[in-house]
Amino acid sequence: MELQQMRYVVAVAETANFTRAAERCRVVQSALSHQIARLERELGARLFDRTSRRVTLTPAGEAFLPAARQALDAAERARAEVAAASGELRGRLAIGAIPTVTAVDLPSALKTFHVRHPQVRITLRVGASDELAEQVRQGALDIAFLGLPPSVRPKGVRGLALARGELVAVVAPGHPLADPPAEAAGVDLRRLSEEVFVDFPAGTAARAQSDEAFAAAGVSREVAFEITNADLMARLVRLGLGVAMMPAAFAPELPGVHVVELRDPPTRVEHLIWSRGRPSPAAAAFLDVLDIRAIVDDAAPDHPSTPLSE
Repeated sequence: MELQQMRYVVAVAETANFTRAAERCRVVQSALSHQIARLERELGARLFDRTSRRVTLTPAGEAFLPAARQALDAAERARAEVAAASGELRGRLAIGAIPTVTAVDLPSALKTFHVRHPQVRITLRVGASDELAEQVRQGALDIAFLGLPPSVRPKGVRGLALARGELVAVVAPGHPLADPPAEAAGVDLRRLSEEVFVDFPAGTAARAQSDEAFAAAGVSREVAFEITNADLMARLVRLGLGVAMMPAAFAPELPGVHVVELRDPPTRVEHLIWSRGRPSPAAAAFLDVLDIRAIVDDAAPDHPSTPLSE
């Protein structure tokens, strides 16, 4: 069994097509097919079901794929460790982030890292906190930035709480809530619950921040639009189709909406997480860019999240 064969299997699984997989791996299709067939004979099981229209993993292929990815990641990590020992930083840096991260200036940090370490391949995946945490646990991501309710701690990973912040409402210009009475100390959640909402999908950590607050206030609300993209959420709000809840530090970045402060607002905590193992050389270098490497090095494998700022 060879790493190249595993690489071919992963490529076919991800593209669901032998031709596209061969193009990705920069080999002719016949060579890729031959190596996969050779691996299947060695394993004594077919990894793919092939028809004229589609390619799908067999149960054996489903079982093989995670281990193949881990083996490829381990090989890449080994090469990166050797290069780092020689004073050269190479390899991959895979970062995950929620779309509303504000605790760090992520684009600027990525730019600084790229200038310092141009040989490292950077990837960024934006998604929900729950999905990103699982990808860190599986090793698909090196580090991730999450946003969680204060009652929730990331599990199965090491991490730091970067910042705590309040949520605000965002509404369309001209909305009645855009001009509350001067004496009002924020809009009450009971009043806000009368509106139609644009929010993140049910079951996500981002949605839980709002749901828990309304439940604690003893009121329910209608969420008509479930969106994963913050810019699309803002567009629906601008068109007057609903109101949304956003982190106070992120809301000013959304053009064309009016920010409304809330009375007894919900809060969220932004976390930086990484796997229980030692960060890869590239991940460690990125933590240097964020000026938190020393804190990470001192953290025990199962140390709970520690706030850096409030």
